[in-house]
Amino acid sequence: MTEQIARTPKQIGAALRRHRRALGMNQKDVGKKTQLRQATISGLEAGEAGTQLRTLFGVLTALNLELVIRPRTQASTDKIEEMF
Repeated sequence: MTEQIARTPKQIGAALRRHRRALGMNQKDVGKKTQLRQATISGLEAGEAGTQLRTLFGVLTALNLELVIRPRTQASTDKIEEMF
């Protein structure tokens, strides 16, 4: 999987969904690994408000991903949306 830029909860959720699917996992599989309900995984992937950081990091761990903090690129939000 290549690096992806995400600036919104919806973009983060879409990136997680793509990676989960690339691994051949469904939301229930991720739920089992994280002790979270399938509905919680669905909400995170949909970019719903109110996701706790511990939930996000649990899913990242289950999908063998990590969060990288860096200065913003100069790409516009519209250009980033095109990636998704």
